[in-house]
Amino acid sequence: MEILIVEDEVGIVQFLTQGLEEEGFKVTSTIDGISGLELAQNGTFDLLLLDWMLPKLSGLDLCKTFREKDKTTPILFLTAKDTTAETIQGLQAGANDYIKKPFDFAELLERINIHFRNKKVETKLQLGEITINVAEYTVTNAGTAVALTQREFELLKFLVVNKGKVCNRKQIIEEVWDIHFNYDTGVIDVFINAIRKKLKLKVEQDYIKTVRGVGYIASDVF
Repeated sequence: MEILIVEDEVGIVQFLTQGLEEEGFKVTSTIDGISGLELAQNGTFDLLLLDWMLPKLSGLDLCKTFREKDKTTPILFLTAKDTTAETIQGLQAGANDYIKKPFDFAELLERINIHFRNKKVETKLQLGEITINVAEYTVTNAGTAVALTQREFELLKFLVVNKGKVCNRKQIIEEVWDIHFNYDTGVIDVFINAIRKKLKLKVEQDYIKTVRGVGYIASDVF
């Protein structure tokens, strides 16, 4: 697996490079956002590690721009920014994870490995008239294309993969956002509402049900 590190603190780059290479990863690094974006867009990296505050182009802008063309490559932020607003901002930009500096290398390594674990998911998932094409990253409802953001897509996919099962809030925030610390799960409601609106569900299409006080369940059995 090949990892791209975009970080302007040389000491951190050296520390990460040595540790990751010892674990068998191939590592490429750069110290500014512009060159980081060029490498990310022109390379075939399996995961990106981005600092937030970078010269020439911020990690946040790098992430947003990269996500316009690549919806699937995992992106992890390494940053000292840790307010709730900043965390949400980073996740909404398309990041899959958010690790605060200073960090423990063992924890970082485990989070990286989580993204590399093979999850056997069918190429196409069905929920009533809703079809999710995992390989092509597309969603249709009764044959009509539905444009979802990356996070909305991942949330809908998670619910459909677990169709018929109640997914609690803690489970959703850990699996879809990959957040494993106390976090305001109210953000889930915002994304669920956006998904429902974009799918233009009819009254009888109660595919995504709210389980009050617990979470949500995807079901095509009414």
